[in-house]
Amino acid sequence: MWFDKINCIFMELRIKEVLKEKGLTGVWLASQVGITRPNMSNIVSGKSKPSLDTLERIASALNVPITDLFDHPSTDIINCPYCGGKIKVSKE
Repeated sequence: MWFDKINCIFMELRIKEVLKEKGLTGVWLASQVGITRPNMSNIVSGKSKPSLDTLERIASALNVPITDLFDHPSTDIINCPYCGGKIKVSKE
């Protein structure tokens, strides 16, 4: 379903943001969560969806509430999941 794909993109963006804000890497996060680096990379890039248990472990490792892993933009500007650039979203 297209909505699931959008949620996955937003989650990807928020995990990347939290890692960046905290000065951490996906390699570090993978070791803390107990999964392989390729698996963490796939989660962060949106290529795979983590289980609820994995999301809880990610949130715990990052010391954030699980809700912080999901980005719910309150503005009409989002970050591009590929280049990190700002994108203005509007209804047509």
